[in-house]
Amino acid sequence: MIRIELLTESSLIICFGEGIDPSLSLCIRQAVDAIDARFGALLTDMVPSYNSLHITFCLGRVCGPDLRTELLQLLQRLESEPVGGQVQIEHDIPVYYGTEVALDLEQVALCSGLSRKQVIALHCATPYRVYAIGFSPGFCYLGTIPEQLATPRKDTPRSRVRAGSVAIAERQTAIYPDDSPGGWQVLGRTPQPMHPADSKAPRLQVGDLVRFCAIDRREFLALGGKLD
Repeated sequence: MIRIELLTESSLIICFGEGIDPSLSLCIRQAVDAIDARFGALLTDMVPSYNSLHITFCLGRVCGPDLRTELLQLLQRLESEPVGGQVQIEHDIPVYYGTEVALDLEQVALCSGLSRKQVIALHCATPYRVYAIGFSPGFCYLGTIPEQLATPRKDTPRSRVRAGSVAIAERQTAIYPDDSPGGWQVLGRTPQPMHPADSKAPRLQVGDLVRFCAIDRREFLALGGKLD
């Protein structure tokens, strides 16, 4: 049952369900596209999460209760449409797991009782779904990683994690789109930018599928990867 709550005079949240569920992710992706097409000019931001969508709107152009009513009507119509009709976008992301960039691979291997090669193989074995976006623009939460790899965040976050770093925390994995502080366990780095030069939108969107592909140092550098 979809629920919409007004949070402030210029923001609201749409709750689609509970827990982590791939079907909810697809529903949220469908809702984001429909809401943007219908109300995009009235909105300043939309932030999808595992089972909800946070919306900020232009207070001078629409009032919260009216927008809530119109959103409910739109979402009720969407509920009758088959989500399976959406195009499923898949991404193959190359990752270099070499020691120069895999800052925590040894620690993850130690905690899991696996070898470095086994950690890499497990991380690449499963396609992951984009469930949420945040804490910074383009930072996508992907899930869920194999239970053997589940590792807590670092006790002391790093002051800077390099853009492109591929990391894990608990049962999630992610790619840092920009240089930023971070406390996730870094396993490698991708040479592929998360903010494509030919697009204003991040490369990954909620509902997309991601598969990591291990590459060697030569391939990493040839694709534009940086080791500094």
